[in-house]
Amino acid sequence: MERLASTSRMTVNEKKFIEKALLSDLRIDGRRPFDFRRITIKFEDGSSEVQLGQTHVMGFVTGQLVQPYRDRPNEGTLSIYIEFSPMADPSFEAGRPGEAAVELGRVIDRGLRESRAVDMESLCVLAGKLVWSIRIDLHIIDNGGNLVDAANIAALAALLTFRRPECSLGGEDGQELIVHPPEVQEPLPLIIHHLPIAVTFAIIGTENIVVIDPTHSEEAVMGGRMTATLNTNGDICAIQKAGGEGIMQSVIMQCLRIASVKASDITSKIKSAVEAFNTERALRKIKRHSSSIAVDVSEPGAKMRESKQQSVDEKVVNELSSHHMGRLKMVTEESCITQSSDVEVKTQLFEQGRTNRIDENSRSFTGGPSSCK
Repeated sequence: MERLASTSRMTVNEKKFIEKALLSDLRIDGRRPFDFRRITIKFEDGSSEVQLGQTHVMGFVTGQLVQPYRDRPNEGTLSIYIEFSPMADPSFEAGRPGEAAVELGRVIDRGLRESRAVDMESLCVLAGKLVWSIRIDLHIIDNGGNLVDAANIAALAALLTFRRPECSLGGEDGQELIVHPPEVQEPLPLIIHHLPIAVTFAIIGTENIVVIDPTHSEEAVMGGRMTATLNTNGDICAIQKAGGEGIMQSVIMQCLRIASVKASDITSKIKSAVEAFNTERALRKIKRHSSSIAVDVSEPGAKMRESKQQSVDEKVVNELSSHHMGRLKMVTEESCITQSSDVEVKTQLFEQGRTNRIDENSRSFTGGPSSCK
């Protein structure tokens, strides 16, 4: 609060210091003129939280079934609502949205709607009767400058992680709507063709000094602002120019080339964060599903228990087989030992008998001659 309050009462010397520093390609936070601040994206169930430097924005996406517009009976609807909290900036007032909130919502809505990033026809449940109405609520928690880019990233991140319930028609006449809970059928993600990324440039001074991603202090001294919304293919989805300072055509073309590069970098960061969150959510679901297998009496569970029983039986058979093989080996060894001992005994008896016969022969041979004498 003290930082924001002091910024709103910025002195003339402070403004001149920022302008002179920018003439030397220096910024008060140490960045170069065309460097973004650090982007942090976090997710909760049904919401996203984005930090762009000291700017902090949260996005929530909800959906409900409504009647479509008469001129578009086969398309759903998309609406964006911005809430400025007085805690985010002393200049924000509670109550009805002010001019800044309306302008911010229009810039983000134009980038999403005019480029048809979200497939509206996929939101149709029953043509002319029921369609999904998608609502994006963006809450500004801290205004550190460049709310447009931070809020745009929060909206895209929340849309990418949103899941709507699966619907089907049933009943006797086939016109009864059935909304399936997540436990019965997997919720469906939104069909998003591309990601329109908003890149904001601040024009400072009469020299047309251009910087990207302006801070709150730089916004206090800028004479104009231009926001270009592009996707990774380089397609220009929308351009919004605010402020009285004019911009030369060459400067606009340079900004568009820079914005195309920045849009690709931001898109890759958003997709990486969303992929990591979806992986974590899938792992949590697998853990919950595996814990419920023990009490599941459905056919897959029975098959699983059967396979487990088969594996247990196979283990028992293997153990019994190894035990029997060990017993057979022991018996074989014992029989071999017995046979070898018998052979040794027989050999000893044979040697003993042979020795006795030799002794008898020797005695008879010795006594023969003496008797002859």
